[in-house]
Amino acid sequence: MKYLKTLAAISMAGVMLVTGCSAPKAPGAADTPAGEVVLPSEPLTINVVDVAGNLQLSQKIFDNYQKEHPELVKEFTFQKVNAPELVGKLQAQQKAGRLDIDLVLTGSDGMASGLKQDVWYDLLGQQKENLPEPSEIYDENVSKFQELAQGKGLSFVFYPGGPLLEFDPAKVPNPPKTPQELLDWAKANPNKFFYARPANSGIGRAFLMGLPYMLGDKDPKDPVNGWEKTWAYLAELNQYIDYYPTGTAQTMTELAQGNRWMIPTTTGWDINPRAIGQVPAEMEVSAFEDFTWVGDGHFMTAPKGIEGQRLAVVLDFMKYALEPEQQAYTYDSGYLYPGPAVKDVPLSMAPQESQDLIKEFGRPIYDELIKSQPLEIPLEADAMVSAFDLWDRNIGGAKVQQK
Repeated sequence: MKYLKTLAAISMAGVMLVTGCSAPKAPGAADTPAGEVVLPSEPLTINVVDVAGNLQLSQKIFDNYQKEHPELVKEFTFQKVNAPELVGKLQAQQKAGRLDIDLVLTGSDGMASGLKQDVWYDLLGQQKENLPEPSEIYDENVSKFQELAQGKGLSFVFYPGGPLLEFDPAKVPNPPKTPQELLDWAKANPNKFFYARPANSGIGRAFLMGLPYMLGDKDPKDPVNGWEKTWAYLAELNQYIDYYPTGTAQTMTELAQGNRWMIPTTTGWDINPRAIGQVPAEMEVSAFEDFTWVGDGHFMTAPKGIEGQRLAVVLDFMKYALEPEQQAYTYDSGYLYPGPAVKDVPLSMAPQESQDLIKEFGRPIYDELIKSQPLEIPLEADAMVSAFDLWDRNIGGAKVQQK
């Protein structure tokens, strides 16, 4: 069981054929003629890059696959990089025809960046018959998230996210229920509420992208022309925030230390820090009235240029990792609660350790809210970049600090 440190997928036996197209060697190049993608007769080393912290949820799935299929995988190697670095690395390798990355685990940011630079293999376009049908394995919410990948990836883990409020009940006996009540509270209690810079924080992004729905903005998907109320709200709130940290972990630390009495949070960032002792277990969570979840999660994808045998193993792993029995491991320690991307994977399927932890530190209100509240997916890449830029320039960029 991996824990969050910074608080911060039917297998094929033997050799068989899977029909598809091999990928071009460089982004933008024409596809090669259709050919056969064949599983190896000797095990391969498969190189995995994680740009989303996904291994915290999926390491056991990789271990299980290698153990069950030693004839296909000698070992998995793992490397962690950030999304901008990954895209540049892939472009260089694809241009040189020397690809040494087979499988990528990425969030919506890395997926969007890779789509923009055309570095991903067209999984569902070229290998649809060899992969699960998304409409059959995902529910309505995950299907929305899956659309972000444009067929170039498969949703691996998913959670509704936020925005929620986490607070010290000894200091905040009546938590705000609306954005206006939050603003009034912040004015009465200056510097006791804050959030991290959205460009560096999943919670900060959820708070930022959730406000347009609650405030009734003209177009919650257009931060440039549709967020008039949101930007005005954040500018006023800014008066009562002394600084913005560069990451979510600092908000948790200051809540635990008593320097802040209330912060935005998400399901996973509530459960996991309390489970590992980073935040006192007695901290409470409240939901806004009539809020909209901003869902998020991680994808499995592969780069253009991956060769036949390596592609065959990657496809096989993806199917395996999306089996319900394997998806159950993604409950983990509540890091992205619930976690499983595929439907019909109840907590009772998870390892007992995960069941016990979530029973102790989870909250029944989450399952109720997941069923009752609407969900939207994050902003698309260009809109998200614009939102970050506007926040940095007009709201809090001058007050961002790393402590």
